[in-house]
Amino acid sequence: MDVMLPRLRPAPLLDRFGRVEAFVGQWAREPRSVGAVCPSGAHLARRMAAMLPPGDGLVVELGAGTGAVTGALLACVPPERLLVLERLPAFCHLLRSRFPDLNVIRGDAARLADYLPANRPVAAIVSSLPLLSLPAPLQTAIVQQMRAATAHEGCIIQFTYALWGRSPLSRAGCRCEKRDLVLCNLPPAKVERFRNA
Repeated sequence: MDVMLPRLRPAPLLDRFGRVEAFVGQWAREPRSVGAVCPSGAHLARRMAAMLPPGDGLVVELGAGTGAVTGALLACVPPERLLVLERLPAFCHLLRSRFPDLNVIRGDAARLADYLPANRPVAAIVSSLPLLSLPAPLQTAIVQQMRAATAHEGCIIQFTYALWGRSPLSRAGCRCEKRDLVLCNLPPAKVERFRNA
């Protein structure tokens, strides 16, 4: 007699270990491309998602990594409103397996306009990109793309581990309208929401 065994889903701890393993592997290969020593924590992810403005425009996530912030965003917006842009192939593969209903695009944030759907306003860009560790020309190109995409009433939500000092977005002329420290993240982080001035 055949016995039907239930399919077992990976335990949350094993799933989290797999994401950390992918993160550490990418960090070991290209530390500057990751910009952190560990994935974003749940407190930071929820704090970033809480800064989303009301409305129904497109939400664009830049540098989704292992998907910590992505999961928090999906608790606030449906998958059809979220577009994820990630440059690193290993992270794209991980994101697509974790979030099969999500539009995950392998691409470069310095060419953000190339990936945005026509005639769809961007309500928010949620960025986990390590802006401060990027070369100045690349940093400038990404900031210009973010500003252009949110020119019509959109906002930019950016986190950084640099708790003091001006953001590249402020230096580019954006106005910080909200700021929050997340001390229970490793390392502690600052989340800011910007608008075009």
